[in-house]
Amino acid sequence: MVCLSGGKDSYGLLEILLTLKARAPLPFEVVAVNLDQKQPGFPADVLPRYLDARGVPFRIVEQDTYSVVKRLIPEGRTMCSLCSRLRRGVLYRVASEIGATKIALGHHRDDLIATFFLNLFFGGTLKTMPPKLVSDDGRHVVIRPLAYVRERDLARFAEAMRFPIIPCNLCGSQQHLQRRQVAEMLRDWERKHPGRIESIYNALAKVVPSHLMDRALFDFGAVRATGRAEPDGDLGFDADRWLEGALDAAEARAPSIPADRLNADDPD
Repeated sequence: MVCLSGGKDSYGLLEILLTLKARAPLPFEVVAVNLDQKQPGFPADVLPRYLDARGVPFRIVEQDTYSVVKRLIPEGRTMCSLCSRLRRGVLYRVASEIGATKIALGHHRDDLIATFFLNLFFGGTLKTMPPKLVSDDGRHVVIRPLAYVRERDLARFAEAMRFPIIPCNLCGSQQHLQRRQVAEMLRDWERKHPGRIESIYNALAKVVPSHLMDRALFDFGAVRATGRAEPDGDLGFDADRWLEGALDAAEARAPSIPADRLNADDPD
């Protein structure tokens, strides 16, 4: 079941899965599902017309979650959390009704990185959206096939394919969302420090529990001296040759700044 919103990401997801369906050695079926949340001005004819033309089986689910969100969330407050919960509940129900074995979502690499920082800054936890996970009701497997794809590549793909994009006028119109601020921070980092976002993304797959502080992941109470060299031992005070090499490479890539523009009070 491909959750199709009408945005560039879900269109790209659908197109990629259709391509894989034609080439993969394992047979699978694709069904597109759109939740019509009854947002004012939503062009209800766009997705059925597109899916009919592509020959994709689909189901349009009509449920007025828009009015619920607008009624419960005060003006100016973030709507994403409630909207997401309501939408997720509907999609889980539909997945059961059509017998889908996987629920495919269109979150991309940039979404995963932004979610990591949102949890870090505002949730006090180290986590993001994984490429594959059991749903919170335990009845479905959620997959994110675009987890390794950059958003800018999806945007270029959508432009090349001329997808009929439907803008989100509910949460997408809120200018001061924390997610939007984090995304702007990441874009600024990428401009000033090319390669930093790639490094952060790679770090999500290279977690060292013994060098964090989660007792559920690592038994710190059982740590004892072994009397032998430990490759993952405490290197906090040692020079890290790999890290130094990466820093040297990043410095070499960075544009030089004229001396008269340097600010001694600016740590950057």
